[in-house]
Amino acid sequence: MKIAVVGDSYCPASALAPAFEALARSHEVTFADLKDEPDWVPRSPSEKRIREYLGSPRQVIELLGHADVLVMQAAPVTDAVFDADPHLKLLCVARGGPVNVDVAAATERHIPVIITPGKNAQAVTELTIALMIVLARRVPENIRFLEGGGDLGRDNYEGARWFGHDLEGHTLGIVGFGQIGRKVARVALALGMRVVVHDPFVDAAVVGAAGAEATDLDALLARSDYVTLHARASADNRGMIGREQLARMKEGAILINTARDALVDEDALYDALRAGHLAGAGLDLVRPADLTVPARLGSRHRLLEFPNVVIVSHIGGSTWETLLHGGEMAAAEIERLVAGEPLRNLANPAVLAGAEVAARG
Repeated sequence: MKIAVVGDSYCPASALAPAFEALARSHEVTFADLKDEPDWVPRSPSEKRIREYLGSPRQVIELLGHADVLVMQAAPVTDAVFDADPHLKLLCVARGGPVNVDVAAATERHIPVIITPGKNAQAVTELTIALMIVLARRVPENIRFLEGGGDLGRDNYEGARWFGHDLEGHTLGIVGFGQIGRKVARVALALGMRVVVHDPFVDAAVVGAAGAEATDLDALLARSDYVTLHARASADNRGMIGREQLARMKEGAILINTARDALVDEDALYDALRAGHLAGAGLDLVRPADLTVPARLGSRHRLLEFPNVVIVSHIGGSTWETLLHGGEMAAAEIERLVAGEPLRNLANPAVLAGAEVAARG
């Protein structure tokens, strides 16, 4: 079997390579990287069905050759890519969602599309806890004070103006109880926090078995000293944390969002911070800037006006371990294909209604 591992500027093939050492002993595995191609514009219907990609389909076709399996992270995969390689039996997308793939085109051709959900769960969990700690201890405010020329090393009591809080004994509200939410709960409980959870898709017994308490969103907001978001964005939950929800939060509470920017109404958050209702916010991502307006290029985000706000540039899953874990999950799926075992993380389960994967070999 020929396996093509195609990397990109975010996830180079070298970061995935260690995951394929075992497969390389009995299969042909090639590694190559796409080059960024920012001037490429989707034009065909298939191309317009993809988003969040790096490179171009032309490059993917050149690197794919006649591979049986394509492994990639952000490469744009369209109908043209599938048509260029009639040997393709499996597509492994080393990310949580196949947003850079025309999944419908793959399904029409009976090609299973595998994803790697939860590959970044540990990294996002650690960043979530880190944001909680630095905001609870007022670290961002202190750093900005010192960078502005504030006194340092005056005496042993200079921390008097920077009193913060321990996490122990406080209540954490977790919105979304998937792989990341559950990991965050485990760490928070280990730190001595009380944990309440809102997730309409998870049974209360499952939440209770994890040591947390299931509740509705309004109650969670009213009870929590810290609220952290771990829900997937959908049409139903866009702006789920808006003015009403922020007003229901405790005065002095802290909001953490390492999930999706669409979950939070940034205008409402700005007003809640300006009014002093919240003690801070930690955001791994914010609404995309309108890059068609030159004045926005390089401008400072308005939420950074507040010294008690931390914004990082979507680094939640940006660890080498996360990339490797995605490769390991993809390699495990390939091994299942070779062994004739059921694939686990199918993005297009409808493909199973057609011919069996093994029958395509």
